[in-house]
Amino acid sequence: MSFLTARWSNLCLFTYAVPAALLETRLPPGLELDTREGQAFVSLVAFDFLDTRVLGVPWPGYRNFAELNLRFYVRRRGAGDTSAPPERGVVFIREFVPQRLVAWMAKAIYNEPYLAAPLVSTVQHTDATIGVEHRLTFGGRTHTLSMTGGKPPFRPEDTSVEHFFKEHRWGYGTSRDGRLVRYEVVHPVWDVYTVQSWGLDFDFSNVYGPEWAFLADAKPYSTVLAVGSEIQVFPKTLPFNLTAPAR
Repeated sequence: MSFLTARWSNLCLFTYAVPAALLETRLPPGLELDTREGQAFVSLVAFDFLDTRVLGVPWPGYRNFAELNLRFYVRRRGAGDTSAPPERGVVFIREFVPQRLVAWMAKAIYNEPYLAAPLVSTVQHTDATIGVEHRLTFGGRTHTLSMTGGKPPFRPEDTSVEHFFKEHRWGYGTSRDGRLVRYEVVHPVWDVYTVQSWGLDFDFSNVYGPEWAFLADAKPYSTVLAVGSEIQVFPKTLPFNLTAPAR
């Protein structure tokens, strides 16, 4: 049975190539970086949670809210069958939501690095475009990101950059006693809008720490505006028979 259901809507992904060494110290046990063209990546991701239900129950005041996170990409090689493709997933560096209760539950149940801070989103539609903006108030200032996408949405190829960064079935983390945990996120493949323009007024050092300050001057490797869909998040598990990550 799924722990949480919702609709994730209008996902804005700003993706940057970063030094692998910056992420390797953050890898949970048994995982390796999931690279593309020999590069490691982080993505700043903002989207809306809609019609959120926990164990099937819609909590009044907690059904619709925005989320903003910084994540990186990992894979896990299964034990025994070396011919099987590795599991691909994400690890979160920090996640923001506007409600303290949501942040507390995510930290308590999944040990995820959530914080509560004022976060609002707006969406504007025309016949030809969609405009999305998110505003996070944190560290004494407001950080803003925005994207404009062209309609209609389309389904990118499985080999595309868009597919690589938007399609991941597994979330990974570390338990309080240092073990790998994972949870499954199930949704159909997402369509995307053609990104026509984007804006970013975001102090990465302020929000995520001084080691991320270089992103302020970096050009995104990729920008994606995904339509989203209904999703299911399943309870965390402790995978067994982990193989050592390849180096």
